[in-house]
Amino acid sequence: MIAQQQVQKQQLKILPQQIQLLNLFFLNTQELQMRIATELEQNPLLDTKDADADDLGKEKTADEVQDYQDWDEFGYDDRPDYKQEYSNYFDSEATPERPLAAAVDFREDAKQQLMMYKVDEQEMDIAMFIIDLLNDKGMLDKTADEIADEYSFQSKVWVEAEDIKKGIALVQSLDPVGLGATSIKECLLMQLQRMNKEDRNVVLATKLVNNHYDDLLNRQFDKIHHVLRVDDEKLKEILALVAGLKFHPVCESAGSYEPRHTIMPDYIITRNGDDIHVALCSSKSDSVFVNQSLYQQLNEQCSARDKSGSQYIKSKLQSAEWFVNAVKQREDTMMRIMKCVVDLQREYFHDGDIMKLKPMVLRNIADITGLDLSTISRITSNKYAETHFGMVYLKDLFSEGIADQKGQVVSNKVIQTIIQEMISKEDKHKPYTDQQLMDILCKQGYNIARRTVAKYREQLNIPVAQIRAVWA
Repeated sequence: MIAQQQVQKQQLKILPQQIQLLNLFFLNTQELQMRIATELEQNPLLDTKDADADDLGKEKTADEVQDYQDWDEFGYDDRPDYKQEYSNYFDSEATPERPLAAAVDFREDAKQQLMMYKVDEQEMDIAMFIIDLLNDKGMLDKTADEIADEYSFQSKVWVEAEDIKKGIALVQSLDPVGLGATSIKECLLMQLQRMNKEDRNVVLATKLVNNHYDDLLNRQFDKIHHVLRVDDEKLKEILALVAGLKFHPVCESAGSYEPRHTIMPDYIITRNGDDIHVALCSSKSDSVFVNQSLYQQLNEQCSARDKSGSQYIKSKLQSAEWFVNAVKQREDTMMRIMKCVVDLQREYFHDGDIMKLKPMVLRNIADITGLDLSTISRITSNKYAETHFGMVYLKDLFSEGIADQKGQVVSNKVIQTIIQEMISKEDKHKPYTDQQLMDILCKQGYNIARRTVAKYREQLNIPVAQIRAVWA
């Protein structure tokens, strides 16, 4: 039976322009410059004001004149050429005695290994994306779901977490052993899996790390004796085998040279007395514009019959106008959010004391600005602010709150700072346990549970008291 039904329902739809705008919010200053350069190459109607071109040309002309005037003196100078070359890059006091060795990045080496594998294009792209996400120790800090969301946004192709897990497995098959591990435990197991599986010590060490890793950290040797059913000599051999493994796949070498990565700030925060001013480090909204004169010329040259040419010009015009408006909207949103952050953390930005940092979450900014949480998250991610007390990573300003005995709410960053200071001043041979740290914090007026102390200690990458006593 044929019948008509009228149904009313709500459905959320995200336009492609909205996804591109969210991706634009996530970019920092350097990435935005690269994005603008890409748009300039792809869209002829998009143009930019190169304000530094005239100054650069003037400086170059002045240098050429000076070189020409001093050529007689320079040409007949007996000074060796290599000293002149070094002086262009180093001060006279900082000239190295020997050339610097070329740094080999483990990520590039892993990508070269990956090129030898016969996999499809998407698997290769996902694996390359995962390699770029590895930290400096070769570990993977993000989960498969987080990587899937980030990859989907950047590539504009939806992937599932299962596809990411396949890419992680592919990366973990590369050298050095343990590359792409998500924890120290997994890194140890990956090394044991590549050893001789017929060796009894390897089998017992794998069982120890896989099933009794917490007992090993807490030095519960009596329990390990019981579960592994081995004598003291055999246990020493197993522990020696585990101790010879690497905690991280990439270890820092004393002789290696690591190039410095310069951070370009996105904001400049200055203090003038009690007033705090916020400004963008580099504004691009005034320099990027639509070349209307070129559009009119191209539009006049296209005949009425050339519909494809007219459609192409109109599409490029719409794309250029959207990009210019998106850049301006990005900067307006950045200033709106950063001014709100500075107002909430005014005492912290006044002198940079971490103890004055107030609890603040994304919801607080959303309630004041009226913006969406996803927008605030992307604006504050991957960005830095230059202040009079140093460079500040915006994500470090957000923290949960804990109420003390007086009823005042303090940031958990303050609690972490106190824990770190107490551990740095402790007796290295008799370190504080989590229970003792909790008792000291309670005496200082902070009501905090032992498991919370343990969580903050792990976030600071500080091992338990037993391990710290061994390292002492």
